[in-house]
Amino acid sequence: MVKCGLFVRLEAKPGKEQAVADFLAAGLDMTNREAATPIWFAIQLSPATFGVFDAFANEAGRQAHLNGDMAKALMARAGELLATPPSVEPIDVLAMKNELG
Repeated sequence: MVKCGLFVRLEAKPGKEQAVADFLAAGLDMTNREAATPIWFAIQLSPATFGVFDAFANEAGRQAHLNGDMAKALMARAGELLATPPSVEPIDVLAMKNELG
């Protein structure tokens, strides 16, 4: 069962919006290799605002993701792509509906 997650807000630098979108789309391959990351969404909230929502069975899964390849790749490119540092918000999942899986 999903117990916890992360919401990460990303503000693209002017002119880097497509690069951020492309980076997030490519991030799917990295997160697919993370056994402890069963749910991962890359989203666009406005022309320059993006986000990542992911969820985990437990705190160990969340920490594994925070120390994983996707997080490392994001931090390595943050100065190039983002207007501000990523806002990483840990969340607790209170309820979940999933009819797809």
